[in-house]
This record gives sequence, C-alpha cells and structure tokens, in this order.
Amino acid sequence: METMVERLIRYCKVNTRSDATSTAVPSTVSQVEFAKMLAKELEELGFSEVTHRLDNGFVVATVPSNLDKPVDTLGFIAHFDTADFNSENISPQIIENYDGQDILLNKNMDVVMQVEKFPNLRNYVGHTLITTDGTTLLGADDKAGIVEIIEAMLYFISHPEVKHGELRIAFGPDEEIGRGANLFDAKGFRAKYAYTLDGSVLGELEYESFNAASAKVTLHGVSVHPGTAKDKMVNTAKLAFEFDSMLPEDEVPEKTEGYQGFFLLSDMKTTIEEGHMNYIVRDHDKQKFLARKQMMLDNAKAMNEKYGANRVVVDMKDSYYNMAEVISKDFKPVELAKQAMENLGIQPIIKPIRGGTDGSKISFMGIPTPNLFTGAENFHGKYEFASKQIMEKAVDVIIEIVKLNAM
Repeated sequence: METMVERLIRYCKVNTRSDATSTAVPSTVSQVEFAKMLAKELEELGFSEVTHRLDNGFVVATVPSNLDKPVDTLGFIAHFDTADFNSENISPQIIENYDGQDILLNKNMDVVMQVEKFPNLRNYVGHTLITTDGTTLLGADDKAGIVEIIEAMLYFISHPEVKHGELRIAFGPDEEIGRGANLFDAKGFRAKYAYTLDGSVLGELEYESFNAASAKVTLHGVSVHPGTAKDKMVNTAKLAFEFDSMLPEDEVPEKTEGYQGFFLLSDMKTTIEEGHMNYIVRDHDKQKFLARKQMMLDNAKAMNEKYGANRVVVDMKDSYYNMAEVISKDFKPVELAKQAMENLGIQPIIKPIRGGTDGSKISFMGIPTPNLFTGAENFHGKYEFASKQIMEKAVDVIIEIVKLNAM
C-alpha cells in the first residue's frame, strides 16, 4: 500500500489551484478532475457510500459503525484546492533527518529557506521534511489534511476489531477563495460533530475564527486636461489615498496578532476618472466587526459630503463568522480533541485562527467543527513544508478522537 508521504507527494503534484474570478463550482476544472480521482481511490480502498457531488464539488464517503450501541457520528473534512500562488509543475523534495540548517530549495535560482527567517525550522530537527523546489507552493494546505484523514480511516478499515461509530469524511473545493463550503450539504453529511484538518503546527486546536467581510470601494472622479484642471479635476488616486488614510494606521495585518482585528487593502487600481479598491475586514469580536464595517461606510459618507457628490461607493459582503459562537454552546468536539492530544502526550495549543476554515461556515450549518493541526507550515508560498512525523501525529489524534467517542 502507498505510504503517507508517497500519497502526499502524488496529490501535491496535481495543480488544483482555485480561481476567484470563476463562477463555476468548483472554480477550476483541475479540481473536478482531482475530485474524480479521489472518489475512485476511496472506492478502491474500501470506503462505503463514496459520492462525488457534482452540485457542490465535494467528495464524501463513510466508514460504517461497528458498534452495537449508538454514538455520535463524527466527520473529518479537508479541502483540495490550493492558494493563489504558482501551482504548475510542483516538484516536492524529501529531506531525511533534517539537520536544523538552512535548506537549499533550488540551486539554480539560489532559493534558500533560511533558519534566521524561519526559526520554526528548529522544531523539526531529525524530522523527514517534504518541501517545494523553490518555484511553487507545496499544496500541503490542505492535501496534508486529506492524506491524514485517509490514513486514519484506513486504520479502522484494516482493523475491524477496533470499535468506532459511524465516520464520515468530506473533501471539498474552493476553500482558499472563501466559498468552498457555501454549498456543503450539512444535513446529508449526518455528522453530529466534525473536524477540519487544516491547521499547522503540532497541537493546534482551534475553535475561534475571525468574523470576515469583503469590501469593494468604487471611486468616481473627473478627468480633464491638466492644463485646465483647476477646480474641475477629481483624481481617484487621491481619493483612494484619502479613504485609506481614514482607517486606523496600526490596524493592519502586519501590525496585529491574537484577537486583534484589521483592515487589509488587498489591491487597488485607479485612473483619474475611476478607481477600485478591495479590502478584507476581520475581527474576532462581533461588535468590533460590525463597527469596522460601519467605519468604512461612515468614511465614505464623510468624503461624499466633503466633495459634494457620490464619489465613494462601498459595497460590503460578509464572508464568514466566528465559529466560537456555535461551538461555545457545545464544547464536546473540543473536549474530545483536547483529551485525545493529552492521551498522546501532545500539548494542545488552543488559540484563535487568524483567518477562517470551512469549519467557520459548517459550524453555522449545524455541525460544530473545530480545526486540527496538519504538521505543515509556511502556507501559500515557496517556503511551504510538511513534517512526516507531525503528520503521523495528526493521524494518531484522529484515531484517538474516534476511540474516545466510541466509549
């Protein structure tokens, strides 16, 4: 049977990058093909009820209960799309018994993952690392999660003497563009509780996420010849600078951490006559989140009053909400994961996610869904890597959660 590392490398080599500009579900054809491949493999591996849902892009499957008593059905979820970074010709590299020194990812291009810049590497001395070749991302976010879920389920399939309740798995598209779980069939999934395997370092157990919104700011100016522009020209580049300066200077991603929220100007394009700015708005606290959105609307109103026209238009759309709002009402999945880690000698790291997972949306669909570590780090870029040893521990945690739930 294929090893865990072999499966990860094979999956990572497939370009499954999602596309925020696409309206298709999934957003890219490559994800559809990957899902078909996954469904076929799960059938061959002995999973039950394997289905590739064409309406939402998810692959779902079951490991039936072997208990003579009812227990809660547990679900395990991961996504197969990758982020907005080069995903063509991914060539993972294996580093055995990592020595704690800088890692030369690509000799020809002189791409080095330096310990000075990535001190987290010191945590992996002696580990087997799977890295990129310095030109692409790896895709362990979240194919490491997929592999770990499959590996854990195969343990139960091949060890029928180990008692467990019904186990459901789901692998889905488009998480990286924030809409993968929008069409998730929570009722049909049948799980009482679920876990996303979409975290990072050993011990991560996350049940708090941001409240998130996107804001599109459209700017309307007036273009005239600069020689006769006095009291006539309105330059949207200047409007953009002014609008952004009205937001708190220190409430940006590069200056915040923990529970601190932020505004992020992700991109901007202006001519004299027309401009567009795209923001993401984040905060763990619901009231602060609402206040942030209102601040943007108030700033636009103030500028329109100042310039006497509808120069600034803000269109806001909520993306997801803090899953703690749901999970705090039923802590059982968190308690199970925490106990599982402690049983295995792993120190749980319970902290808020400075982002979101599919679990952020699925929790509000009625399935409390905290997030677990995968053993991969430096997501979304050429310095991404995964540790074989921590991936194995993630598998162990899944197995222990299932065992505890069966007691």
